[in-house]
Amino acid sequence: MAGVVDFCTVLPSARITVQQMAGKSGLPEEAVRAITTCDSIPVLAAGEREWELALRAARTVLERNRIPPSEVRTVIYAGSGEWETSMWSPAAKVAHELGIERAYCFELANHCNAMTAAVQFACDGLGSRPDEYALVLIGDRASTMLDYGEAAARELFNNGDASGAILLSASAPLAEVLGSRMVTDPSWCDYYTGVREGDKVVVRRHGHREGLGEAYMEHFGALIDDVLASLGKDLTDVDRLLVTHGNRNIHEGLLRSLGLPASKSVFLYDRLGHMGNADTLIAMRELITRDSLDRGDLVLHATSALGFSWGVMAMEYRGLEG
Repeated sequence: MAGVVDFCTVLPSARITVQQMAGKSGLPEEAVRAITTCDSIPVLAAGEREWELALRAARTVLERNRIPPSEVRTVIYAGSGEWETSMWSPAAKVAHELGIERAYCFELANHCNAMTAAVQFACDGLGSRPDEYALVLIGDRASTMLDYGEAAARELFNNGDASGAILLSASAPLAEVLGSRMVTDPSWCDYYTGVREGDKVVVRRHGHREGLGEAYMEHFGALIDDVLASLGKDLTDVDRLLVTHGNRNIHEGLLRSLGLPASKSVFLYDRLGHMGNADTLIAMRELITRDSLDRGDLVLHATSALGFSWGVMAMEYRGLEG
């Protein structure tokens, strides 16, 4: 089955601090830090663009694995759908900059669940084309759509910016994608939306509704059960569960509900916020760097997004990175 040849994530060069967010919002620093869980969040610097960071990540994985651009036949840019330029294709832009001239380039918008959906879509297409590669790009610029001057928006202050690239092929030397399951609860579709205010789009919550935390537990739990059942496995077979860093309490609660110890996950809340689609990739890179994965390990990526959508993707780690 198809899977991951290599991947790379790139963080922007700037950070916004708890002190800055507190100053803009009028909230006490302790109240802001309770949301961010760290002292600062990576954000795009002035003039920095997320697609350029995705380009840097893509160039890294292609050069590191000596893959000529001519062998990449699919380029998917996964993100929120709110690109920095309207009616524009960031997938095509990155492909052009890399010299990829014969690929089908398109975007997949599913907010912070887009990476999971794009990787599965790309892998499904690679099964019949063993000599070709697919490139999934991720780019998030949440900080540019937050109103730090609005205290009511503080629950989003942990959102940062990040980009990355995942190189996929039928051979999958680093990690085989075993399968995934995704679901959307459409009753939450209007809870958060982008609102155009002046020359920018700002994310606003509309009212308050109880039950979102419970929805996370319910949908993540059901999807994990479905994915494992499709593989003929159960929770005892799971070596790592990597979770979107949107909310530490939900992350810890999910592990408890599944009976999995914290040691089977990765927690980076002390130095990073919610890095959008890059969260579980950053966590997986952390494990690889620490030499904490063994060949054959079953790794689940649990991702979620506004909408609200949830996804769980299963990978078998092979450890033969290019």
